[in-house]
Amino acid sequence: MTRRVAFLVFDGVTLLDVSGPLEVLHESGRLGHPYATVLVSPSGGTVTASNGVALAATAAPEDVGPLDTLVVAGADHLAAEGPDGGPDEALLAAARSLAERAQRVASVCSGAFVLAALGLLDGRRATTHWRHARALELRHPRVRVEPDALHVRDGRYHTSAGISAGIDLALALVEHDHGPDTAREIARELVVFMQRPGGQSQFSTALATPPARGELLRTLTDAVLADPAADHSLPAMAATAAVSTRHLTRLFQAELHTTPARWVERVRLDRAQQLLLDGHSITATARHSGLGSDETLRRAFARHLGTTPTEYRRRFGSTGTPGAPGTD
Repeated sequence: MTRRVAFLVFDGVTLLDVSGPLEVLHESGRLGHPYATVLVSPSGGTVTASNGVALAATAAPEDVGPLDTLVVAGADHLAAEGPDGGPDEALLAAARSLAERAQRVASVCSGAFVLAALGLLDGRRATTHWRHARALELRHPRVRVEPDALHVRDGRYHTSAGISAGIDLALALVEHDHGPDTAREIARELVVFMQRPGGQSQFSTALATPPARGELLRTLTDAVLADPAADHSLPAMAATAAVSTRHLTRLFQAELHTTPARWVERVRLDRAQQLLLDGHSITATARHSGLGSDETLRRAFARHLGTTPTEYRRRFGSTGTPGAPGTD
């Protein structure tokens, strides 16, 4: 059975919102589970993506028959305010027409603003790019926004977070249609996670946290990132920086908007994730990441990622096992 999927595109669309899910569906076809995909735009013809790439020969909504799935791609202007912001009437009309014919409706990134503007997400759980989540909440208060989720399913509606999360969404759709083995094989072929643990808040502490402004704190955080397993207790860090523990805590709050202990734990969790992906045992990971014990490691994974070290390693770990097997 071939499922028909329409991607709603328009001038300024984010290309990866379209090409990422398309590649997932293409790989599904190679495995014997085909999808018939079509690019649709409000007026048909050629549209230009935000990076300048032209998408030619798109269909007009009236030329598209029944659909299994509609995917509405995103663009920065959909979440913007002002006269040039938000979805225009032509885009809304196209989305409404296509959604009425689709058994399943999905959005990538700020495409959620299109579905929300049509009232399709009222009373439903939904997500979008973390940068736009607050705007979605304010503009559409009847939508139950989940800013940390990578993708959310509520009834026949599926929404996903920013850009590459469209791949996560497409894998979830394939898994629903054809089972986890097919989705896992596609993820392996594309060299991506089948299902990333945690949510949008999982991104590396070193990248997600803005750099410290002052030289003292920058030097201290660089030392933690270089060797997370060293003694980075509050007294030890304060002694290294030659300041009081109270002053160091104030610096962390002022510059990094967190406490020293929470920041260090996230750095150690980042290191633990990488160690597990490299094939180290649970016990070795706990020791070399600085989390110390198996129990502390389990608590950190449960608190921040909503999973266990063993489950994380089972899903995403390498086949090599440098350390002895560990257990949860």
